[in-house]
This record gives sequence, structure tokens and C-alpha cells, in this order.
Amino acid sequence: MSVRAFMPQPTILAFTPRERSRALLRVAFGRRRARVIPVRTPAELESAATRHLVDAVIVDLAAATEETWKVAAYAREYPSAPFFGILAMRSADAGALAQAASLDFADVLAEGIDDSAARDLVCPLTFTARFAVALDEPPPQLALATERQLVVWRAIVAHGGRPVRTAPLAQSLGISREHLSRAFASTAAPNLKRVIDFVRLLAAAELAKNPGYDIRDVAAVLEFASSSHLSTSAQRVVGTRPASLARLRTIDLIQRFAQGRSRSRG
Repeated sequence: MSVRAFMPQPTILAFTPRERSRALLRVAFGRRRARVIPVRTPAELESAATRHLVDAVIVDLAAATEETWKVAAYAREYPSAPFFGILAMRSADAGALAQAASLDFADVLAEGIDDSAARDLVCPLTFTARFAVALDEPPPQLALATERQLVVWRAIVAHGGRPVRTAPLAQSLGISREHLSRAFASTAAPNLKRVIDFVRLLAAAELAKNPGYDIRDVAAVLEFASSSHLSTSAQRVVGTRPASLARLRTIDLIQRFAQGRSRSRG
């Protein structure tokens, strides 16, 4: 079963004051291919970024104003979400292109040329897509080796740290939730509930490295009930405080998880 079947639609923030750039997004992300959230000001972008797990940000750089560059500057505050510009790619756009590069934009879409290809250029670089690719193979310490364990693991990481419900996952595999839990935790593998929590904390650790996020923001965008819930989960699953997540590498978290924290009750 393809991981794409489990991957949620990407959430994209779009600062597109011109109708031409909005049309580009309609071509690229229409027909429910993505959740596009329009933002009109820097304050709206910051607000949206702390309420949603943002996969990418698209900024219309044509005829850029001071407001445009304030929006673009958030690329350094939220590096987990790649920023993309839109430009006509005329010689007059060289300055805007250089400014986008200095702000670490992932790419610039050429309007009129990349309209139909924009989705293919943006989606592989989204936070959720990169997260799923990076964790496609489970860490050896988790002892996930059966075909079913691998399918379930990849379904979990395809959510990018968002909550995962086991009932629809079991239904997609044609088995009961109880059967799924037993089959996943066979041999020396961790149990399913604890693995879901662990993957969410891996995502939390990545997001915590964003200068624009504090722990409360990370808890909100990953849909933890509260920052206290995130704190409790971090202590229980990887034995650390949320404030320490930003400095820990993925390998550090894997080692902590594998040291006696891979089993939960129920």
C-alpha cells in the first residue's frame, strides 16, 4: 500500500496579492490537491504559522513592496517550511531573485512557465513530504521488519507528526484495531501507541528548531491537547523536557526511546 494513501494534503500559506499569482496557485493546487491558506499581511502569516502545521509558503515577489519583504523574511523564522517565490523571471527581476536567495528561499516559480509544474516543484519539498522520506526506513533499534510493520510505520510518518488514529489505519489494512496492535508489536518491536507518540515527538523536535516557534506553538501546530500534554509525552517517551527537543538530534531521540521507553500500557 502506497504511503501517499495516508499522506494528508499539504498546507500552504500564500501571500499572493495579484490575481495572476492566485491563478497560478489555482492551476497548481486546485481540485483539493492542497489546503491553501491566503495571508495578506506579515501578522496574518505569523498567526497562521502558529495555528497550522505549515508545509510550504508561497510569496508573490513581483512588484514587491516593503510588506512583501516583511513576509518573505519569515523564511528564516520558519525554515522547516520551504518558502517559494513567484516571479516573471524578466531581467528586471534579478534583484528580487537575489533577495529571495539571500533569505534562503527554496525556489522561485516562473509564472507562465511553471504554472502547470508548480505542484511537482513544491510538494516534494514540503515539511510533511521531507519528513516521510527521511524516516521511510525505520531505525534498526525499533526492530520493525515484517511487511505489515513497515507499511504501518510508513503510514505513521506520512502524517508528518500529526495525530494518527489506529481505527482507520486498521480498516485500510482490512483487519481489526486489536489485531493491528498485536501484529505490530510482535517480536521485539515497540507497541503501536508508543511508536505513534515517538514519531510525533520527532516532528516536534524538528519544529522546535524553528526560531519562530516556542514550545506552545509546537504543541498547537501538532495538535497536542496543550503544551503540558507535549511536555508529559516528551518525558514519558524520550525522557526529556520539551525545551531540550530543539538541541537533540534524531539519533539522540531514537537512542533515548530505545532505552526502555518503547512500551506503553494499553
